[in-house]
Amino acid sequence: MDALDNILLRNSARSLTLPHPTEEEMETVYKAALRAPDHAWLRPSRFIQVTGEGLNKLSEIFVEYAKENIDDVSPETLEKYKSAPFRAPMVIILVTNVTEHPKVPEIEQMLSSATAGQNILLALNALNYSAIWRTGIFAFNEMVSQRMGLEENQKIIGYLYVGTSEGKVKNIPELDPSDYVTEWS
Repeated sequence: MDALDNILLRNSARSLTLPHPTEEEMETVYKAALRAPDHAWLRPSRFIQVTGEGLNKLSEIFVEYAKENIDDVSPETLEKYKSAPFRAPMVIILVTNVTEHPKVPEIEQMLSSATAGQNILLALNALNYSAIWRTGIFAFNEMVSQRMGLEENQKIIGYLYVGTSEGKVKNIPELDPSDYVTEWS
């Protein structure tokens, strides 16, 4: 796939199913992720790949969090959180491993991990898979991070739901770059 077409045609999938990428394909995807900008070579990006039984474990963490932290959580909301990990056959949890550094603040390290996430989305698209990036209450959530066994300096910045697109593809809106660009000459 042409590199510019890959960027211009990438789209978040509405519905994802099997197959998900193979182990070999994911190695390439993670290599692409690790090419993200990284000030001072801190290597802040970490990835938790969740499939199979891991989706059940993630579901349990989401439900436990909701029961313990949301007052009067409805059965419908609990069911939504329980089923969330099963939106796709693979979930990649984007984590920033924050390192104290005099020239590289935490936000810059999180932005590096975010660009790694974008590289993952583009690599998956190039391999003819689809994905969607989700955040919500389970991102930037210390209690969820603890339940997943992460250290205090590690922050979940998002969840990439990965698989093969099924059903109707979303229309990509035509945007005029001049609406978003200010030129200084």
